Amino acid sequence: MVCLPVPGSRWTPSHVNQTRSCGLDCTAEQAPGQRRRWQSFFRGGWRRSPTDPSESRSRAAPAGFAPVPPFALVRRPVPVGERSWAGRRPALRAPRHISRRCTKLFLVSRQGPTNTVKPVKYIFVTGGVVSSLGKGLTAGSLGALLEMRGLTVRIQKFDPYLNVDPGTMSPYQHGEVYVLDDGAETDLDLGHYERFTSGKLSRANSLSSGQIYESVIAKERRGDYLGKTVQVIPHVTNEIKERIYKGGKGVDVLITEIGGTTGDIEGLPFLEALRQFALEVGPRDCIFIHVTLVPYVNAAGEMKTKPTQQSVAKLREIGIQPHLVVCRCEHPLPLEMREKISMFCNVPVKAVMAAEDVESSIYELPLMLQKQGMDQLVCDLLGIKNKAPAKNVWLDIVHRIKSPKHEVNIGVVGKYIELQDAYKSVYESLAHAGIANYCRVNIVRVDAEDIETKSGVAVLKKLDGILVPGGFGDRGIEGKIAAAKFARENKIPYYGLCLGLQIAVIEFARNVLGLKKANSMEFDEKSPEPVIALMDEQRNVVQKGGTMRLGAYACSLKPGTLARRAYGQDTVTERHRHRYEVNNDYIERLEKKGMVISGWNPKRGLVEVVELKDHPWFLGVQCHPEFQSKPNKAHPLFASFIAAAIKRRAMRKG
Repeated sequence: MVCLPVPGSRWTPSHVNQTRSCGLDCTAEQAPGQRRRWQSFFRGGWRRSPTDPSESRSRAAPAGFAPVPPFALVRRPVPVGERSWAGRRPALRAPRHISRRCTKLFLVSRQGPTNTVKPVKYIFVTGGVVSSLGKGLTAGSLGALLEMRGLTVRIQKFDPYLNVDPGTMSPYQHGEVYVLDDGAETDLDLGHYERFTSGKLSRANSLSSGQIYESVIAKERRGDYLGKTVQVIPHVTNEIKERIYKGGKGVDVLITEIGGTTGDIEGLPFLEALRQFALEVGPRDCIFIHVTLVPYVNAAGEMKTKPTQQSVAKLREIGIQPHLVVCRCEHPLPLEMREKISMFCNVPVKAVMAAEDVESSIYELPLMLQKQGMDQLVCDLLGIKNKAPAKNVWLDIVHRIKSPKHEVNIGVVGKYIELQDAYKSVYESLAHAGIANYCRVNIVRVDAEDIETKSGVAVLKKLDGILVPGGFGDRGIEGKIAAAKFARENKIPYYGLCLGLQIAVIEFARNVLGLKKANSMEFDEKSPEPVIALMDEQRNVVQKGGTMRLGAYACSLKPGTLARRAYGQDTVTERHRHRYEVNNDYIERLEKKGMVISGWNPKRGLVEVVELKDHPWFLGVQCHPEFQSKPNKAHPLFASFIAAAIKRRAMRKG
């Protein structure tokens, strides 16, 4: 028999002799005979009970039960809310004294083949000392290593902030907003998860305190809590646990990263929920990885383990003992320090991993962790038997990064260029395209406002390609328009993403069509020549969060165009995040002067891709293709862009 305890209950091995604490939620007032009958059922078969002479001496089951062979007792977790009974035999019924709130029961015979469901393995990644240590990269790298062993892996992120999502947060606060196929606006770490692993994520993989409290309050307003006092424990923690169970459906391994650092007040409900969750699923199905900092004190010339010791001690105070400790450090971690961390943090020496600053690329991290045996140790702890493959795909990726055949300089013209994380997916996609072309891509960050006020376009002259990423607001717009004009006139490969497409259209309308006052309604609502207009469904929208055109939409490509050749197919699906589109009233005039509408939405006729006829490589897209690029599968448009930049560099040198 597989017994699934109610989440939140304490599992005890002596459950057949106890009714109040067993997790079956049995009533304490049941008759002794009923209790003995149920205990007999647990032990396999039925027998006559002295207090119930109505039962036969045979192994026949009571009314409503089918005869069954002896059973093995196995524990499995069940998400809160699943209150039904399921059995291997249709005739199976629950005894009347078992509460309807009781958990699922499955009968599994010891004899012959079974229909047991392989349990999901849960890995939780926490962090300490400071933020931005690389918890997301650690989770993604481990996910990549486990996928190589043939496991289905999903990764989710819990953020303790009270925002519902990062969609309305400034890039200075949170970096880029990463958009998923279903339109979820998420943390940039989900970009790492999708780039390192093969699966596509959904809004179920991104959770914030704002979403949790919003859900709990909505349930309280509906009366779901039946008049109880709503508290952090158990109501908020139960909501968090339910999201973990949902995230693990249909996968072999679920990796969950907890944002922030251990000890933050806002993160305590999440850590408490993890403590409860680990108790429910048991030690063979759940482990904890703690990422911490081992700083190098330059004046003393040595590394210090005290921050790591205190961080783990704080985690243990909460009730969580990490199984692995990943130490972020600038220099190699010597054995004596590993032993010291092992002793003070109560983990084996082999479970103390070093995550040093990588030499060339973050894609070296999976190899670094694999060399220290992280994936094998995790498999041993979780009872996973899958073996590592003979061929490691990350070796080829790192080889291409370290041994390039070409080199190009790509200018990224934006207004958040001083912030590394603001255009994270764009930078990574350029790196992926470099891997595909055996090319080192040197990213030159160009502040759009500097083009307006200081150097002008002189900074663009030494570039092999110009990329204008997405963005909002009118700051730096004229500098971006100047960059698009310079690329068009000097035949430099130009790649516009979202706003970058709109910039290209505005520049073309002003300087080729002669519409000097052409502009976007985003920058000038009363523009006499609104070549970029607000979409119809956005005109009456007041609320900012989650109201843009978000998620994956289809795009039909025009045969014989640059976009069609790059993609190699007629229809593609890309992710979007915008409110403004090319004004269709100007399409005919744009096309007459040499701008090609090479991609459009088949349902609504919205412009998705534009390019120029008499230019070697000039392309703008209304979507965000950077959200679908991977190190082992560069996005075709990025790969084509870098290939064009390589050709331009060769022509300049030739």
